[in-house]
Amino acid sequence: MWMTVGERRFAITLADTEAARAFAAMLPLSIDMPDLHNNEKHAALPRSLPTSEIRPGTIRSGDLMLYGPRTLVVFYKTFDSPYAYTRLGRVDDASGLARALGGGSARIGFSKP
Repeated sequence: MWMTVGERRFAITLADTEAARAFAAMLPLSIDMPDLHNNEKHAALPRSLPTSEIRPGTIRSGDLMLYGPRTLVVFYKTFDSPYAYTRLGRVDDASGLARALGGGSARIGFSKP
């Protein structure tokens, strides 16, 4: 799968989960994602996805997660978190991700190859 931010395109490997398959079925999707805590972009999806939440402990830059059944989250910094998420996938090479996402909102496109 591809994630496009402005002129940058990042390859994402989807997790082998029901939620990831349901997310892929929604593509292509372009969504405005506001910033939260200077470490993630988030936005409500058009519909709920199946969940199988885990508490990963450490969030990694490039993680693509689902918070609750409908909130898509793209993390661009690595940090410890007590929250539970459903894993959707991961950016294959997260170098340059924080710079591409920048501060504030970002319009992010998700598409199939």
